[in-house]
Amino acid sequence: MTSLSEIAWDDIILPFQLDLSDIRGRVARLDGVLDGILRQHAYPHAIEALVAEAALLTALIGQTIKLRWKLSLQVRGDGPVRIIATDYFAPEEEGAPARIRAWASFDSAALDAQAPSFAQIGQGYFAILIDQGPGTVPYQGITPIAGGSLSACAETYFAQSEQLPTRFALAFGRSRLQGGQEGWRGGGVILQHMPAASPGAASTGVASEGGSGEGGLLRAEDIVGGVAGENWNRANLLLDTVEELELVGPQVAPIDLIARLFHEERPRVFEPQAIRFGCSCSPDKVRQSLSIYSARDIGHMTTEEGIVTADCQFCGAHYEFDPATLGFEAGEGAGDDSRSD
Repeated sequence: MTSLSEIAWDDIILPFQLDLSDIRGRVARLDGVLDGILRQHAYPHAIEALVAEAALLTALIGQTIKLRWKLSLQVRGDGPVRIIATDYFAPEEEGAPARIRAWASFDSAALDAQAPSFAQIGQGYFAILIDQGPGTVPYQGITPIAGGSLSACAETYFAQSEQLPTRFALAFGRSRLQGGQEGWRGGGVILQHMPAASPGAASTGVASEGGSGEGGLLRAEDIVGGVAGENWNRANLLLDTVEELELVGPQVAPIDLIARLFHEERPRVFEPQAIRFGCSCSPDKVRQSLSIYSARDIGHMTTEEGIVTADCQFCGAHYEFDPATLGFEAGEGAGDDSRSD
C-alpha cells in the first residue's frame, strides 16, 4: 500500500536554497506525468530514455518562468534520433498546476537498440526557447550537442549562454510499488549558483581562451572561482552522494532528500509546484497550421473518404476536417473563422 506521504510528493517540483553556499535548487518528481507521456507512445527503449530525461530537465528548468509563460526544450540531430521536443506551460494563476508535454521523432530503421541512446542523436543542437506571450519576441538560446548526455547539454547551455553554473542529477525508469502496477517514475535535482554571487567568466581567465568542455565549450568550473568556487564544489560533492532510489522515490520525500544531502548548507525550502500532463492542441490550432497550404496541397492530404486527418504528436489526439474548410484558399465560413485563434 502506498502511504499518503508518498502520494503527496507525486508530480511535484520543490524549490530550495542553500544559504551557506549561495546556491538555488529544485527537486522534481515526475510519476504519473512521466508515465502518461511515455505510455501513449510505443517508443523503443532508447527513445523512452531520452524523452524521460528531457521531460525531467524541462520540469526542473521551467519552474522558474513567470505565470502564463511557456518554456520549450528542443534537441535536433542528424542521427537516428531526429527531434526531442518538450513544452512547459507555467500556471495560468497562482496555485494552479504547471503543465508539461513531450514528444520524439526518430528513424526506426536506423535506430540501434544496442547503442547508447545519446550517441544516436549525432551532430546537432540543444535549444531552450521562452515564449512570454502575445506581442513579445520569444527568447532562444542554442548550444551544440556535446557532453555525453542531455543533462550535460543542459549544463553546457547554462554555462555557455547564461554564464550560470548549473548541475543536474537525474534518475528514471520503470518501477512497481507493492500491490501496484508497473509504471514510469523519474526524479532529479538541479543546482545553480546564484548570479549575484558568481564572479563571472572573465575572472577565471578561461572564457577568453575558450572553455574546458568538449569543443572548447564552457563548463561550470570555468565561470566560478574563489570562495564561490569552493562553495560550488562542496555542494556538488554532496550531490554526488545521492542515490537513484532517493531521486526517483517515492519512499524518500523531496524535503527529506534536501535535508539529507545539504543539512550543513542551511537549506530553505519554498512552496512546491504541482505539475500535470497538458497539451495545448485544439481543432482551431490545427486548422491554423493548415492555413498555409493551397487547395492543391489540401487535395493531396485528403483521404479516400474525403477528409483531412491530423494527429497531435504530443498527446495523440485525432482530428478530422472537411477539406473545403482548410488552406488559405478556403472560402468564407468555418475555415476562415477558425484561423483567428
